[in-house]
Amino acid sequence: MSIRMNKKYDEKEKVWILGVIGEIDIYTANELKEIFMEMLDEHKENIKIDCTELGYIDSTGLGVLIGALKRLKKYDKNIIIVNPKANVSKLFRITGLNKIFIIEGE
Repeated sequence: MSIRMNKKYDEKEKVWILGVIGEIDIYTANELKEIFMEMLDEHKENIKIDCTELGYIDSTGLGVLIGALKRLKKYDKNIIIVNPKANVSKLFRITGLNKIFIIEGE
């Protein structure tokens, strides 16, 4: 269980881009939470999470995403899930979270 994340702020588009590689689970969710806090402390903007190389996310990871989204909503901003694999996409549908997150490239 490991995770690598690459964050970048796109000054022109005014959006964060976060590439997540690996798995978000009980062991790695705190790293994701810390990254979100750093990002939001710098710029309170939309966050695009590139899930092309995200193999797995569990309920702990979903909880971190929901917490970050709640914080962003205070500023009328969103989290956009980009290019989720079939298993990740299915989890968002099963939990109903596809209705609160913007999901692109399913």
